[in-house]
Amino acid sequence: MIRSACRSSRRSLLAPLFAAPLFAAVLAATPAGAAEAPSHPATISAADARDDLRQLYATLQASHFDLYARVSKADYDRLYRRTLAEIRGPATYAETAVRFQRFVAFGKVAHARIDAIYALFDQHMAGGGKAFPLLIRVVGDKVLVADNRSGSDQVRRGDEITALDGRPIGEWLVLCGRDLSADTPYMAHALMELDLPMLLWLERGPVERFEVAIRRADGQVAKLDLPARTAAEMKAAAKAEPAVLARDANARVARMLPDHVAYLQPGPFYNSAPGAVDEYDNSAFRAFVDGAFQDFLAAGATSLIIDLRDNPGGDSSFSDLMVRWFADRPFRFNASFRIKVSAAAVAANAKRVALAPDDGSSVSARYAAAYAKARPGQVIAFDDAPTPPKPEPRFKGAVYALINRNSYSNTVAVAATMQDYRLGRVIGEETSDLATTYGAMETFTLAHSGLVVGFPKARIVRPDGDLTPRGVVPDLAIATPPVEGVDDPVLTAAIDLARRRGPPVQAGRSQ
Repeated sequence: MIRSACRSSRRSLLAPLFAAPLFAAVLAATPAGAAEAPSHPATISAADARDDLRQLYATLQASHFDLYARVSKADYDRLYRRTLAEIRGPATYAETAVRFQRFVAFGKVAHARIDAIYALFDQHMAGGGKAFPLLIRVVGDKVLVADNRSGSDQVRRGDEITALDGRPIGEWLVLCGRDLSADTPYMAHALMELDLPMLLWLERGPVERFEVAIRRADGQVAKLDLPARTAAEMKAAAKAEPAVLARDANARVARMLPDHVAYLQPGPFYNSAPGAVDEYDNSAFRAFVDGAFQDFLAAGATSLIIDLRDNPGGDSSFSDLMVRWFADRPFRFNASFRIKVSAAAVAANAKRVALAPDDGSSVSARYAAAYAKARPGQVIAFDDAPTPPKPEPRFKGAVYALINRNSYSNTVAVAATMQDYRLGRVIGEETSDLATTYGAMETFTLAHSGLVVGFPKARIVRPDGDLTPRGVVPDLAIATPPVEGVDDPVLTAAIDLARRRGPPVQAGRSQ
């Protein structure tokens, strides 16, 4: 079943320009953005906005697995009263979307959010609008330039941004964080690494120029006046920049490397084929994975790197097909999967069931059967049976799962499963998405604005039962440079580690 986020409807138009990873935080069977209404009112009256806010808070209270997991009810109630009081006159659809997203984001749960702000920014850029022309990477308390699309040769990748428009950059991270649904600051910063141009647009509106203070590697500080850029201008500026590593998160790659090291990039854990009708059809993925492991065994592979960096995740019915090739015991991707039953969750699920009413074995059909035995507000268990290892032959060499901060959703579950069952070593960079999470997102629609609101109906606990709200911490950290060169230094380090595994096994046999 879906563990958490699937692919994202939140990808900015700037993402291809910056070769940035796809953030995938939309969950469960219905991506929030995909359900966004194709049209919406230009303005919303104060009365309608207040009605929508009442509906928003009441439905979140009834449907969110734990709305007060990260903030107190008293604080949320105060925000509700303040937000209600601030609605004094008509507002645009965009203003309403931002106001309500900030209200939802206050709860600090990634899978509770309104994705309309992303579509609004995409429309702004597609219409020739301009945005902040730098992409960042947050490393500790420093904000570094990860990519420069300003056209200015005074900015270099790796420069530290110390201030923006006369304010310390740390203040901007706090301001921009108001618009992000994120469980932890680390997650918020990872999202800002892709979305800062949009977030600054939400905070400032359209602007023509930015005053940026930077500190270079030699310690010198400079103040630069950078113009806002259109998408076309950023694309043109990109041609003057040295090439950087660009990974295709959708690619499925299997190959042998020297010294009997196998490399597998499984790609998304859903049917990502162009024009795919059934996102849960895993037949092509099964054929790819089975063929890859058969080739690895035939080539005498002694170690395997599974590259999960920037992977948007998906469904465990895909990832289990991979893990069972090297598992030595039955495994589950969670210690518990509990769902809060609500009218909103039932209604959202019923829409999916209606699309395939005869498929009684689907996850949606199983949800419907469970809901039929429960009452609104009740928390029920929804746990799958353990997945058994694949019958022999299996891969028995050393397995390394390579992760980074942009490994999301079911990808995080794969890494946690490998770590908790000791099926392999997790290497790389800590994930920003959580190993124990509030997920399995559903949506409801606000009556007047038409805004689609996502909420997590479930709490999913990692296999070892650890409730700490943190990502998967690698067994062996591999430092990720702020700017990754085309030589892929992280993968090079992972390969060096895998090469030390030992002598090869006989071709065609597992170790």
